Amino acid sequence: MGIALIWCLALILIKWITSKRRGAISYDSSDQTALYIRMLANSEIEVSVSARNVRRLLSFQRYLRSSRFFRGITVPNSSNILDDDYNGQAKCMLEKVGNWNFDIFLFDRLTNGNSLVSLTFHLFNLHGLIEHFQLDTMKLRRFLVMVQEDYHSQNPYHNAVHAADVTQAMHCYLKEPKLSESLTPWDVLLSLIAAATHDLDHPGVNQPFLIKTNHYLATLYKNTSVLENHHWRSAVGLLRESGLFAHMSLENRQLMESQIGDLILATDISQQNEYLSMFRSHLDRGDLCLENANHRHFILQMALKCADICNPCRTWELSKQWSEKVTEEFFHQGDIEKKYHLGVSPLCDRQTETIANIQIGFMTYLVEPLFGEWARFSNTRLSQTMLGHLGLNKASWKGVQREQSGSADDVDPTFEEMDSDILPQEPRLS
Repeated sequence: MGIALIWCLALILIKWITSKRRGAISYDSSDQTALYIRMLANSEIEVSVSARNVRRLLSFQRYLRSSRFFRGITVPNSSNILDDDYNGQAKCMLEKVGNWNFDIFLFDRLTNGNSLVSLTFHLFNLHGLIEHFQLDTMKLRRFLVMVQEDYHSQNPYHNAVHAADVTQAMHCYLKEPKLSESLTPWDVLLSLIAAATHDLDHPGVNQPFLIKTNHYLATLYKNTSVLENHHWRSAVGLLRESGLFAHMSLENRQLMESQIGDLILATDISQQNEYLSMFRSHLDRGDLCLENANHRHFILQMALKCADICNPCRTWELSKQWSEKVTEEFFHQGDIEKKYHLGVSPLCDRQTETIANIQIGFMTYLVEPLFGEWARFSNTRLSQTMLGHLGLNKASWKGVQREQSGSADDVDPTFEEMDSDILPQEPRLS
């Protein structure tokens, strides 16, 4: 009777907690519009005692879930139980985790929404990181559970499935000959953690939205790499809470946190010109030396940038799904901006934008230049496969565009405004 009462109270608490917004962005998820009310409070935003209490309860929620997982206990009437057939199929997929056509959507279904935990834990084991760094597997799984839980599942795009997809892509890049022959276990460890946490606690809106609504994160990070700084700091918080690396020296833990930050901050798309120019200059001079730790770290930054925006380089079936999801997220932000008369952000107006136009601009001005330079650095079968899919997908979206507008020349001009220095340059494969 005592155990039943405890579970009853626990379930009531979980139900109450999950009606609140996870993470530091906002609290209430009962109404999609209400997610952003706190953002719209302008300079009157305050962090109250009740807010701190909510964070404590959210931490307890993570502990409760992970504790049940470790002890093999399931909540009564839980839908999180998978039969052996699904588990078997998921394991079969993990045997081919290094294939570029890995279907993360299918894997997420087979793992009942636990793709990030399952895939990242498998990669830690596959790369020998658990043994090399003497990691406690219970702490590792708890850390990954916390990471997955702190992604916002209601985001159409920036959610745990995207994080799992980026982590799988990062694994593919780590296997490339130039990297696999040079990277240390430390490099691989940083890369996988950064990939898994690179969008942690993403609110589903972009930096300009946070800035123009005077969100406290924009103030905290002085309107610079606001989201990326938050993702990094959130990751550091979970690393410390999990105690995964508590057995390491303080110096090594601080170095790890700093270098993970360097990797995550490199995904800020507004810094694309800086990183691409440095990458291009290194390749022109031919002076990249992967025996140099700083050069390896820079290449890992470029690899994570590639992994983050590699959707157009996947097969059409996968790429199209990602295109639809990211556009849905853009349009949802635009709907909120219209409702509150904030001025609709570029790419976010569902009345004037189309998926095809957005994707063609994205591919032309951001993806092609980056992956063209990556192919110069690592001219392998994978690089050529990615460029091949990119060309086919762009042609497919142009076909859709022609059907919609009767013209193949309409490219969304918004991307041209992002950074004129990088946009006119075509990818060079020589």
